[in-house]
Amino acid sequence: MNSIALLAAAAPGNPVAEIADQFGVTWPLLISQAVLFIIVAFALKKYAYGPVLKVLEERRQRIAESLANADKIKQELATAQAKAQEILNTAALQSTKMIEEARAAAAKVQEVETQKAIAAANDIVAKARQAMEAEHARMLTELRREVGRLVVATTAKVTGKVLTPEDQQRLADEANRQVAA
Repeated sequence: MNSIALLAAAAPGNPVAEIADQFGVTWPLLISQAVLFIIVAFALKKYAYGPVLKVLEERRQRIAESLANADKIKQELATAQAKAQEILNTAALQSTKMIEEARAAAAKVQEVETQKAIAAANDIVAKARQAMEAEHARMLTELRREVGRLVVATTAKVTGKVLTPEDQQRLADEANRQVAA
């Protein structure tokens, strides 16, 4: 309502004016209070509610940004964890592969060393066999000489005569033939 309408309402004989008089309303005071209320409301809106609403809006925006950053950090963390798991899986596969390669190399080395040991053992057996054969031949030669000497000595004693070197050689050869057979 504008001020003219209020003044008309305050006119005597008006039912609104009568009710207002019963309640003790003085129109000029009511109008001044309404104007002051509007001024105070405007001032509060501009200087109190406006900055408070602005601060609340800024806080709301910061909270929204923080939530967005938290979601972004969660996604980055999930990505980092996935990469870390992938790296661990790759490392596990590589270590398993390296272990298998090491086992294969160890088996190959063991096979080579086993072959070397077998060859060395065969060489030792062959040398021992050669040494035994040489010793056997040496012993046979020595035995033949000894048997020949014993035959010559026995024959000389049995016949009672001194044998010539040709007789000794003939008897030794004959004894060697009999020993060899």
